Amino acid sequence: MRAVATCFVRSVTILWLAFSASGTPASAQDSIPPSADEAAATKAALAWLDLLDAGMYGQTWEAAAEAFQSAVTKANWEQSVVSARDPYEPFGARVLFLARYTEELPNAQPGEYFILQYRTAVSEDRTVVETLVPMRDPDGVWRVAGYFVRPE
Repeated sequence: MRAVATCFVRSVTILWLAFSASGTPASAQDSIPPSADEAAATKAALAWLDLLDAGMYGQTWEAAAEAFQSAVTKANWEQSVVSARDPYEPFGARVLFLARYTEELPNAQPGEYFILQYRTAVSEDRTVVETLVPMRDPDGVWRVAGYFVRPE
């Protein structure tokens, strides 16, 4: 199943901006953001995941950060996300186990980012790690700029 996740990373360029080849968050300079920013970024990520879980893949692209939309077409995103998530469907309960603020990510424009990782229950009593990278868009709104799923 790891081959599916690796293929997904290669097919969705924006994901590579936030993650190393191993699928773990890249090292980045961290600082402490205001708690309101963490709450807003987490809220945006969870709303985006609700669309994803509902199979509204096109709407996730529309709701994503400008950098995400610039890196991948809507059609390519829809195709990639289906192939990455289908082996694990249905996705169940999530538990947040990492929330890290950073202003720098490898190969990404400087900005404000959170790296959020969830341990998520999926089919056949398995778990995956879902990593989301919300970023503050130029309009000040937090939107998802990266998504990655890998088996735990």
